[in-house]
Amino acid sequence: MYETMVMARHYEERLQEEYLEGKQPAFDISAGPIPGELHLAAGHEASGVGVCHHLRAEDTVTAPHRPHHIAIAKGVDLKAMTAEIFGRETGLSGGKGGHMHLFDPDVNFACSGIIAEGCPPAVGAGLAAKKRNTDSVAVAFLGEGAIDQGAFLESLNLASVQNLPVVFVIEDNDWAISMPKERVTDVTNGAQRAAGFDLPGTRVDADDVIAISDAATDAIGRARDGNGPSLLEVQVHRRMGHFMGDAEGYRPDADKDAATRRDSIERLETKLRASDIDDETLDELRSRARERVDDAIEWAKEQPEPEPSAAYEDVFSSPPSEDPERAPSVADTGGED
Repeated sequence: MYETMVMARHYEERLQEEYLEGKQPAFDISAGPIPGELHLAAGHEASGVGVCHHLRAEDTVTAPHRPHHIAIAKGVDLKAMTAEIFGRETGLSGGKGGHMHLFDPDVNFACSGIIAEGCPPAVGAGLAAKKRNTDSVAVAFLGEGAIDQGAFLESLNLASVQNLPVVFVIEDNDWAISMPKERVTDVTNGAQRAAGFDLPGTRVDADDVIAISDAATDAIGRARDGNGPSLLEVQVHRRMGHFMGDAEGYRPDADKDAATRRDSIERLETKLRASDIDDETLDELRSRARERVDDAIEWAKEQPEPEPSAAYEDVFSSPPSEDPERAPSVADTGGED
């Protein structure tokens, strides 16, 4: 778990470096090797690792728009994921999905930029596992700002009614984009949402990977044993802005400082040293994790960009008419003038 957390943190820090290249001094979102938006999750490592540590490749995980730490913990191919973020044709989706739409069917991982969007697919995966009579589980990660979304609440209801093997994990970083949690949500403990749907709800108040792992053991074990869904909320901390380029004028300096001090990796290091793990071993784990990240980024940067003509591939289109040369009319598509 320590090695994976270090890998996730180093990955975010390296992506930050690469992303900002060419975008300064006047911020240009389209410039640089990583075009578009980028949402980083430095400070969230304990949640992804503490939960995914218990999962198998056949278990399903859905993640939100801040997904890298979860993807790494689930075992998504690091090189292919990095190539996707850099928009290269060897990426998970040929460079077309970008960092908010990572998809790796080999380990049943997907994410989305739409708030709480991953909850219904996770419920669907749980329903499929139940119908197939397997002990696979599904885990939906979301932020605390998403717990008022209809998709989340409807998913809790259906998972409870159908007694599905689904675990919902709320990552509470205290900020719903630029709004403090208390200004947008009526509960300070998101796990309380579980009470309205007759399922267990647990909150872990510190971004402590051991405590999160213990809570996940219970929730995932309950799901595998056919005892239905659970809701887990874990405290994490956002060490960076909501997105790269976010000036964070809404955020007090004291809150930023507190997030930096509450370091889940340092917390785990302290526990490992107390368990007689020496610094040489920790150094070896850190070096191995960072080397994997650096190798993946350098490999991705060397990959070819898609041909412009690839923009016409892998897209939805109207069904063909009887005359393949004739474009669909308004009547064909059911539209109006």
